[in-house]
Formats: sequence, C-alpha cells, structure tokens
Amino acid sequence: MATAGKVIKCKAAVAWEPNKPLVIEEIEVAPPQTNEVRIKIVASGLCHTDLYHLFEGMHKDGFPAVLGHEGAGIVESVGPGVIEFQPGDKVIPLFISQCGECRFCKSPKTNQCVNAFHIFISTHFLLRDVGVMSPLESRFTCKGKKVLQFAGTSTFSEYTVVNQMAVAKIDPTAPLDKVCLLGCGICTGYGAAVNTAKVEPGSTCAVFGMGAVGLAAVMGCKAAGAKRIIAVDINPDKFEKAKEFGATDFVNPKDHSKPVSQVLSEMTDGGVDFSLECVGNVGVMRSALESCVRGWGVSVLVGWTDLDDFAARPIQLIAGRTWKGSLFGGFKSKDSVPLMVKKYLDKKILVDEFITHNMALDQVNDAIELMKQGKCIRTVLSISPQ
Repeated sequence: MATAGKVIKCKAAVAWEPNKPLVIEEIEVAPPQTNEVRIKIVASGLCHTDLYHLFEGMHKDGFPAVLGHEGAGIVESVGPGVIEFQPGDKVIPLFISQCGECRFCKSPKTNQCVNAFHIFISTHFLLRDVGVMSPLESRFTCKGKKVLQFAGTSTFSEYTVVNQMAVAKIDPTAPLDKVCLLGCGICTGYGAAVNTAKVEPGSTCAVFGMGAVGLAAVMGCKAAGAKRIIAVDINPDKFEKAKEFGATDFVNPKDHSKPVSQVLSEMTDGGVDFSLECVGNVGVMRSALESCVRGWGVSVLVGWTDLDDFAARPIQLIAGRTWKGSLFGGFKSKDSVPLMVKKYLDKKILVDEFITHNMALDQVNDAIELMKQGKCIRTVLSISPQ
C-alpha cells in the first residue's frame, strides 16, 4: 500500500487522563518495526475493561492512552520478519499473545504467554505495575507526546501497530463489524464455561452478571449441555436477552431478603454444579462460590478487577468446592480466535445478538455512557471505512 513505511496520520479517541471523556485527536502512527503488523481498524467493540481502566483502575502511569481491545481490521503493512501476514489480510488484534515457543504456549494447561507483553503479566516479568495495562513501547504520538497502546492493541484508532504474536488471521469472508467482538467479550465468557469450568452435560449452572461476557457464558453453558442455567442480575430487563442465549431461570438478588447464594441453594437442592462470576466484583465472587454445591461445585472468576482482595471461609473449599480464574476464556488466542470466527460463520455460536448499538468513533463517549448506565450489551464502533 502507498502508506507502507511511512508515518500515518489518523483519527483516534485519546484518553488524556483518568475519569475524563475521551478526545478525538489526530495521532501519528509509526511504521511497524521487526515482527510487527500495522492494521487498519474497521470496527471495535467497547468492553467494560476499557471503562475499568478509565474510571476504576485510573493508574496515573496508564495515560495518555488510546483504549480499545476488541477490534477487527485489515493489515496495511508489515515489518521485517513477518511472513505470516500480508497487506489485505483480515485480522483480529489480541490482548493476550501466543508466541508458540515459550513453556506456557507449549503447555495445554494455560493460554498465557511468557514471551509477550499483555495486560496481565508484564514483559519478561519486569517490575512494571499491572495497573498501567499498556506496554512500555508505543508506536503512537499525539501533539509531541507518546501515547500508550492500551492492552497492546488500541482499537479506538483508525490504525494501530501490534506484534505478530498478538494478531489472528481470520476468514476473509467474516464481517469485521461483527467478529470484532470475538477479540474479547464473547470468547472470554464462552470459554470460561467450556474450557475453564468444563461444564458437563445435564449439569446446573449459575451465571452472575448479564453483560456481554455473562451472556456468552450462558451460551457456553448451553453448548456444553447444561440442563439448567440460572441467570443472576439486578437488572430485570436482562432476562429476555438471557433466555435468547439459553438461560432457563432468572434470579434478581433485589427480589429476595436472603443472600442470593441461599436462594440458589434452595432452588437447586444444595447448590449449583458450576457458577461463573462475570461482573468483576469481589462480593459477587464470594456469592458465586457460596452458590456452588459442596463436594464438587466449581466456581470461576471471569470479571476483571484488581482493586480489592477477595475472601471466603476456608470451610467452603475444604468441603470440596473449587475456586478458579479464567483469562480470555482459556483460549490460546492465535489458534482459537480463527476457529471461533468459523463457528460464527457456521452459525454454531451467536454474535450479532450481542450488538445492541452501532455508532461512529466520534460517538465513543455516548457509547461509554450507555455502558455505564447498563443500557447496552455491546456497542460496535465504526472506526474506518472498509
């Protein structure tokens, strides 16, 4: 392409400081370096983790940044050493990398990667605060200042540069304004049920939080053959949507005077086989654990937070419950995202049904308000014309 090897000036939504609206700015995006890919972002979802960084984590060293980590686009150019991708390829940038060579990548036990930056474990375990949620290096500048690439992806920009370890090549027929959601939320929830919890046929499940991740977890429970799936949320408007994805029951904790774990225990003869916490609230995490049946109940932490300690009584685990966490649904990213795109194209998973709003990048602050008020499942932002 004519822009290969040159700095590109383009539009991006910049978070200059925490707890403030994003600002649409012209930024400069440098050419890709060795092993890097420059991508024209076509569409991006808005995920709660973007809001977490902006309004909850608010780490002073994490700004200015371009947020967004749930995008899809087209390769514009590649740096030296890149043979897997070429200009014109449809791709999804990944916030969790897969180098394929490290001991984590070679192990079937995890989807994490030692040799790559991602937002949870710093590069080569350097002493870098996890709250920053961005790599040290960035290919972005604006008004003479370095601008961080949130989660290493920054999909709220018309162009971004990502290491090839964190890019998945997808089916060229895939609609980018739909499959962008497979870059985070849908895989995170669906995989938490099928990969991490390992939901079993005929089992009873409870999913806490009916945002996109929770609905995807419901969909995963159904795909795994659960016979009863209880959706838990304090917003009664979410029940009809939850049924669409496979929920059989709905519990609103606000409708009950007793703890929700007790309500679920009474509904299920002692507790559910599997529970998934998809909110990112340590109190809800405890409720989810306590909703599990003793002896074999499994509870999975899915919602992202790193602000508070979580707690439970030791007897909860001594009695046979398992408490575990899930990152990106346990999916090895480069291997699995193209397969999830194929599942969508083969009509084996729902994706379109998560999208409640479509907006332009200029409307990103309106999209943030919708999410803060719980008035959307997923808003897809149109970033660049295809």
